[in-house]
Amino acid sequence: LMPSEPVTVVLSRSGWVRAAKGHEIDAASLNYRSGDEFQHLARGRSNELAVFLDSRGRAYSLAAHSLPSARSQGEPLSSRFTIQAGERFMYTLAGSGEQKIVLASTFGYGFVTELANLHSRMKAGKAVLTVPAGAEPVMPVTFDQEKASTIICATSDGYLLAFPLADVPELAKGKGNKLINVPPKRLKAGEEFMVGMTVMAEN
Repeated sequence: LMPSEPVTVVLSRSGWVRAAKGHEIDAASLNYRSGDEFQHLARGRSNELAVFLDSRGRAYSLAAHSLPSARSQGEPLSSRFTIQAGERFMYTLAGSGEQKIVLASTFGYGFVTELANLHSRMKAGKAVLTVPAGAEPVMPVTFDQEKASTIICATSDGYLLAFPLADVPELAKGKGNKLINVPPKRLKAGEEFMVGMTVMAEN
């Protein structure tokens, strides 16, 4: 039997990964290789899969207990996976397969899905989020399905839009629906784009 212990999966900007025991980890203060730095983290359990999302919206997964210790500098995900030239690993996720998440691109389109839809045994990963040319994934958001009620999206110009999370479609993969509007000309010119989102729970 695999023990179920809290772990923190830490991803560096250069795509190196490691796992620390516990959830009270200051990932930014860990020791990184020269020229590298903290990118993203996920809190999960040692008996779950750690998921990694690349800049093309492809998902890759590894058993969390198989990751190197955070006492080391980790190992490059490129040694475990085959990522397309010019792409990079951007985010990591962990949790049960039923965990709900929102995936979206900087072009403002997104959808709700379950973490299990990002699980893959293939070295080349699994196409999950359709990312248009010139865009990249926004940081994914996990949420409690029983409590979540509102999604808030933001653009680089500071525009915010809040609306019911129930209005966001639930898909296994794809592009999704428009979450926030960015003027097409500004989007094409790279002058404005979606920069983030969060999910708020009911009081």
